[in-house]
Amino acid sequence: MSVDPTNLHATAIVIGKTGLLFVGPSGSGKSEMAFSFMTEAERCGLETALVADDQVFIACKDGVTTAWRPEAIAGLLELRGSGIISVKSVAKADMHYAITSVPSPESPRLPPERERLELSPGASLPLLRIARDSIMPYGKFAALAQNLFITKGM
Repeated sequence: MSVDPTNLHATAIVIGKTGLLFVGPSGSGKSEMAFSFMTEAERCGLETALVADDQVFIACKDGVTTAWRPEAIAGLLELRGSGIISVKSVAKADMHYAITSVPSPESPRLPPERERLELSPGASLPLLRIARDSIMPYGKFAALAQNLFITKGM
């Protein structure tokens, strides 16, 4: 397990007590999807907060993956083409899932089973794929995560 921090090009948020790490190449919609998750979850009455956008420090120790932010970007989220906004934030949070947005027409109908994002040797998170054009991306995540936990024992 890695205790040395890694700086990832990613976005990290927390919804309730669940930490979500959005990963993918530049311009893939990480920040936009994280913002959609947050606004949708808030409409459902759940507490949300940004950990970090664009740069996320990650460390894994004893099976726990923790994300934190560079202080210079605390509470700032970029909505590509629209600008940078201020949102509620926390300094750090444990991460439980990795999310990647995929373009609908190009993605396979079903992703690989038990797909995981390797963060470092021996440290990984369950990876869930959400279509970039999803109308209710958080709802899809919640259904997928519940199914993953119940049926796959993760």
